[in-house]
Amino acid sequence: MKQLLSYIVILLISLTQVQAQKEAITKTIEVFPYQNSTEINTSIATMKSWQKSEWKQLVQLLNDDSLKLKSSYALNAFVNAATLNNELRKQTAALLVSVYSEAASFYAKEIIINQLGLLGDDASIKLLTKLLKEDGFGGNAARALASIHSDAAITALTNALGNAKGENKKHIQAALDNVHFVLPEIKIATPTKEKVNTTAQQLLLLQDKMEKAINPIQKRNILAEADHLFGFSSFMFVSKFLNEVEISQDAARIVCKLALADKNIRGADVRAALEKAIDLLHGEDSAILVSKTKAHLKLLPYDYGFVNLFNGKDLTNWKALVANPIIRSKMSDSALLAAEKIANEKTKGDWIAKDGLLVFTGHGDNLATEKKYGDFEMYVDWKITAQGDAGIYLRGTPQVQIWDTSRHDVGAEVGSGGLYNNQKHISKPLVVADNQVGEWNTFHIIMKGEKVTVYLNGILVTDNIILENYWDRNLPLFTKEQIELQAHGTYVAYRNIYVKELPSETATTISEEEQKQGFVSLFDGTNIDQWIGNKVGYLVKEGSLMVSPEEGSGGNLYTKEEFDNFSYRFEFQLTPGSNNGIGVHAPLEGDAAYLGMEIQVLDSEHPMYATLQPYQYHGSVYGVIPAKRGYLKPTGEWNQEEIMVIGTKIKVTLNGTVIVDGDYAAASINGTMDHNQHPGLARSSGHLGFLGHGDVVRFKNMRVKKIKVESKSKKRK
Repeated sequence: MKQLLSYIVILLISLTQVQAQKEAITKTIEVFPYQNSTEINTSIATMKSWQKSEWKQLVQLLNDDSLKLKSSYALNAFVNAATLNNELRKQTAALLVSVYSEAASFYAKEIIINQLGLLGDDASIKLLTKLLKEDGFGGNAARALASIHSDAAITALTNALGNAKGENKKHIQAALDNVHFVLPEIKIATPTKEKVNTTAQQLLLLQDKMEKAINPIQKRNILAEADHLFGFSSFMFVSKFLNEVEISQDAARIVCKLALADKNIRGADVRAALEKAIDLLHGEDSAILVSKTKAHLKLLPYDYGFVNLFNGKDLTNWKALVANPIIRSKMSDSALLAAEKIANEKTKGDWIAKDGLLVFTGHGDNLATEKKYGDFEMYVDWKITAQGDAGIYLRGTPQVQIWDTSRHDVGAEVGSGGLYNNQKHISKPLVVADNQVGEWNTFHIIMKGEKVTVYLNGILVTDNIILENYWDRNLPLFTKEQIELQAHGTYVAYRNIYVKELPSETATTISEEEQKQGFVSLFDGTNIDQWIGNKVGYLVKEGSLMVSPEEGSGGNLYTKEEFDNFSYRFEFQLTPGSNNGIGVHAPLEGDAAYLGMEIQVLDSEHPMYATLQPYQYHGSVYGVIPAKRGYLKPTGEWNQEEIMVIGTKIKVTLNGTVIVDGDYAAASINGTMDHNQHPGLARSSGHLGFLGHGDVVRFKNMRVKKIKVESKSKKRK
């Protein structure tokens, strides 16, 4: 009897625990399918901690027609999040395989099979192979294996085909046809296995396929392959199809996933593509991707992003070559401009934009970038014809070599990508990585200081080698100069030319003029040693001080030193709708906007601020003196500002225009504009500060000058 009672007690406890677990799961997925990003992210985080028993409960919810909606959206959102993290993707695939046996309904089985295909992990292969034999699920299993696209998955499909019958055999054959799909018009020489396995090489092949694709289905299949090729070049390739209606949603989903997986994918074109993609996402994909992409855009830096140097239509960003860097450095600005004008007229037709390509026709001199570059990263595709010879000059210096490797008479058998003109340092590439003449190749070039790294078709060919100054080997390499495409008498074509400037790792210094005026640095781009307060929410990144809500709430950061009369100069960069402020005469405790003064730092031209009071716009002494509007630069550009305080007089100059010039004591004598108490107006000194409001804003080049003011009593003497 006692034993029976014990069993009953244990059973009741177990049932209670199961019920509690069901309630917890139901609460977690309650937010779906609605798109409240905070709630969704919280639910996703909770699901990551679930054990196998909890996943079984979720599958049981999928079995119930009255409960399957929320559980379906929750599962799909979690899988989308898992695909962004390789380890989580593998874990999720293994979990779904382990709980598949709990699926009792056709719907539950089908959705799990589809999710396994989306996860694309080999952990699913054994289960999916078994399901190939089942009527009703063979088609879904075949498509899922095709989506995994690994050698093991393809082998499983191939082996199953021989024994399959009826509809299942048709499904398996269709899946294999999709996997092995090659357009008959495409004639591409088969490269070596090593080259095929690089992302760069696979992307070149996909671009060739896409040029020949004749319908949306073919294009959609090609984009699906690009989904697994991570990196900037893949992002830009896929982003080109955001404007093609039939495949725009596929492109939108892929570019968002690629960007979220790699924070180095950045630049104006990247930002524009992601903003467009957000509007295109619909249905299940949007549940998690939209919120994550919006958050990613908020944090995405505007600086040091890739810039497209060739628009496919004309020679914008390029100019004809004038002499060499040493000769150019000795020319006056006016003389150089005159020489460039003559060269541009003389060389018209030597370089042309044709069919989306930048082409050298075989006659003329080098083509140079209008801008000079220091440290940079560059992607560029190139193609030559038989006996071809070309190259890319870095900082005006020859060169990263391009040539037909069959030209044994000039030593071209070593391959392209080497630093051809080096004498003391290595000049030859590590390996031959060229594609056949007439096919596209791609360079990834990284230049830091005097050292150059080159990847050809995804294979390292030059490994951090010093580029020598060809023009005078007794001199160091130029710190900043133009990039040039070499003209060497043979046809060469370029496309996909992107350059990203790299941030300097050296501290910024104050100009000699400002030093003479008495300015001292408060931030040199390397540390915040002169500041106190909430350092967690303020990060030093790429030479600027970034307010990072992701790391902390933002909060306030103050100078260690206090100032009374001063001139404070700084640069700032806003993000859309961002809000911050400059504390003046601020104490270390309390609300600096009232216990000191706050000079608004605000994207006040953003539509969300259409109903602001005059004293709230950028540059205003908050609540006290309004600022003139219309002098902020476009969001993402750097603004220059100076705040000068002498006694109770304050002047704010934005991008060269005075937007505030007043006396805050006089302005508040009959009460402040916001009708609030501002005891800080009575303070004559205090700290300078950044007053964070939870938005991303960047600051740099902060410097200050103390201003000595003679007392009235001293003047009377």
